[in-house]
Amino acid sequence: MCGIVGIFGRAPVAARLYDAMTILQHRGQDAAGMTTLDQGRMRSARGMGLVSDVFGEDSMAGLTGDMGIAHVRYPTAGCDRPDEAQPMYVNSPYGIALGHNGNLINSEALSAELFAEDRRHINTESDSEVLLNCLAHEMVSLKGGSTTPAQIFAAVDGVHRRCRGGYAAVTLIAGVGLLGFRDPNGIRPAVLGQRQTEQGSEYIIASESVVLDILGFQLVSDLGPGEAVLIDMDGKLHRHSSPEARAHTPCLFEYVYFARPDSMLDDLSVYKARLRMGEALAEKILRIWPDHDIDVVIPVPDTSRTACLPLAHMLGVKYREGLIKNRYIGRTFIMPGQEARARSVRRKLNTIPLEFKKKNILLVDDSIVRGTTSRQIIQMAREAGARRVYLASASPPVRYPNVYGIDMPAASELIAAGRTEEEVCAAIGADRLIYQDLESLEKAVRGKNKKLDGFDSSCFSGRYVTGIKDGYFEELESRRSDAARMQRRSEAG
Repeated sequence: MCGIVGIFGRAPVAARLYDAMTILQHRGQDAAGMTTLDQGRMRSARGMGLVSDVFGEDSMAGLTGDMGIAHVRYPTAGCDRPDEAQPMYVNSPYGIALGHNGNLINSEALSAELFAEDRRHINTESDSEVLLNCLAHEMVSLKGGSTTPAQIFAAVDGVHRRCRGGYAAVTLIAGVGLLGFRDPNGIRPAVLGQRQTEQGSEYIIASESVVLDILGFQLVSDLGPGEAVLIDMDGKLHRHSSPEARAHTPCLFEYVYFARPDSMLDDLSVYKARLRMGEALAEKILRIWPDHDIDVVIPVPDTSRTACLPLAHMLGVKYREGLIKNRYIGRTFIMPGQEARARSVRRKLNTIPLEFKKKNILLVDDSIVRGTTSRQIIQMAREAGARRVYLASASPPVRYPNVYGIDMPAASELIAAGRTEEEVCAAIGADRLIYQDLESLEKAVRGKNKKLDGFDSSCFSGRYVTGIKDGYFEELESRRSDAARMQRRSEAG
């Protein structure tokens, strides 16, 4: 999962892009980068680490120009080295820089095809470089080399025909403008905003609407499935709905975990969706366990807080903050490596023993992925004096890899894969485990929105909207499991 943003401004944009990256920092803490366009020249800075680590006074001073894109990243593919940070750049045609959120499921085949047929060499393990070169080749192939909006959109349609997976991208094209586009199923999010200045309209494309709120832009709309938007060099907005667009199925896990609660995605409030998740989970607990002996409900901070409040209210039990978070430790789910995730849990969370001692505790979390955090938190609760420790998950068991840009590549690393709910409960050391039902989760997220065709819920259901070729999961695990990453880093070191 990554965060992307592009701004067409009427004044220098680097400072606003920096602010946007910090707003999206929850989407990626592994690398950050920015590219601006100033009088036909691309100016770029990128590196490993947090936004504040990568950008200093000197680097920001060199990022001149009224148009630019920026990216924060956590690694689903590539980014083991600084040269795999984004935005990425090719100098032909025109000069194109690209930042990408998502994952291409046919990147290996495309890389070989780009070399054999298009004479383009892919120099990294990043599928973002594949996506960038696909776009560049489609633009080279335009008849007459035209750069009209219609021709640019034809190139994006060509990308949609070749690339499979979930992706949202922002690109700078020298002499053309700022281009953004979203995959044909609308799996990965992208929103368009606008603000008026004395000099004219400014535009922004970003992963989440919260960026628009904080930077003073008005939300125009989400990009639709397969949609592309181009803001040309004169500041004129052009929009295009691709004939390659398919059923609109945004990622369900965005609402469960990744997106900020103050964001709107596909005309759905993330905050309201999480409130409804808590209500649905409470209804299930009351249905299957009407004589529960829960004394207090405690959220696992931070994402589950919103769901936990209505759940506690409906159960008629106390809500307490029993786990205190050190906000200077990164999100464990997006940390590379199981060992790093395990070490970070106790550094990140500490208990308030008075809220646990001699009580039956219901811990509420948004999801249970690898089980590392859940196991350690349950043990911490027992050490704090809890009599019994129950765990409720606002989402169903994560049993299948996510292949569209979330770091769940290996089924062997998912605690619920191949296990019953009772076996998961025993593995994490809980006295009782309650999962949300998938149908209830989808209903809670959708609310009254009838426009969506469904959701990408593949990590829960095993149903992949793009289809998956035979052998893909084995290939994915060999490249992206924790063991494979540690091996690459060992070889690089």
